[in-house]
Amino acid sequence: MKRLLFFLWVLPVFLLACNAQEEPQETVQINLPMGYIADPQYAPFYVAVEKGYFAEEGIDLAFDYSFETDGMALVGANERPFAIVSGEQVVLARAQELPVVYVLEWFQKFPIAVISKSSAGIESPGDLVGRNVGLPGFFGASYIGYLGLLQANGLQPEEVNASDIGFTQIESLLTDNVEAVVGYANNEPVQLAGMGEDVQTLYVADYIDMVANGLITNETVIAENPELVERFVRATLRGLADTLADPAAAFEISKEYVEGLDDTRMPVLQASLPMWESETLGLTTADSWQQTHDVLLAAGLLDAPLENLDAAFTNEFVEKTQP
Repeated sequence: MKRLLFFLWVLPVFLLACNAQEEPQETVQINLPMGYIADPQYAPFYVAVEKGYFAEEGIDLAFDYSFETDGMALVGANERPFAIVSGEQVVLARAQELPVVYVLEWFQKFPIAVISKSSAGIESPGDLVGRNVGLPGFFGASYIGYLGLLQANGLQPEEVNASDIGFTQIESLLTDNVEAVVGYANNEPVQLAGMGEDVQTLYVADYIDMVANGLITNETVIAENPELVERFVRATLRGLADTLADPAAAFEISKEYVEGLDDTRMPVLQASLPMWESETLGLTTADSWQQTHDVLLAAGLLDAPLENLDAAFTNEFVEKTQP
């Protein structure tokens, strides 16, 4: 009888424990500012959604293809929990006292390059002196990458004839309106090669290690909901790892998210892969943040050195997701 009574007492407790473990995780709807239009370079996120990695973490993810600065402002004001932005924008935002924090480095290599026709003979950064170089504008990652390239090679901006050509890099180069253009290493060189144009490409990442595109959140989300950050980072890293392991499958998945995407755009994804690779995906380094900071300071884009640069980034959540 005692054994029966004990069983009857334990059974409800056991059932409650099982029910608690099986209770479904509450789903959080997140609209992620991406900073650019729908594109196969976002394959890791498309893969993570399509394979249910975000759903497994209780996240219903939607994509917001708005401007990078809009995403930064929304996360800084705690109106969105996450956004995809470039590292230099985080430094500038922290200087304006926006409490944003970079939690995952997606692009391990800064994706900006200076592209010229091979016939122009621009084979090294020193060859840019006195040349006409077109930029999409004196702002954003393209401009910062260009300044980083010059600074890393001891060149002053006034030694190069830089001009604002808007987003007409391909046309401007093909028509010889300029001798070189600044663009994304996985975009303009790929397009020009597809046109049969013989080009020379100077990759910023070959000369200086700066912080590129990654995932940001803010101090409030980290303090109040660190589990959400960890879950988001884990799902993102799974999508990134799958994309690197099987780019062809990732590209096919991207066709569901990028309207009109055809196989001619596969080289964009292929050119992106080497920029994402790392021994531990997602980790960022203090040295790359310091170099990014110093480029901004030397260019006069920071009024003064950032007092606590270490507060701009953390590897905590990437490390928590490691096996």
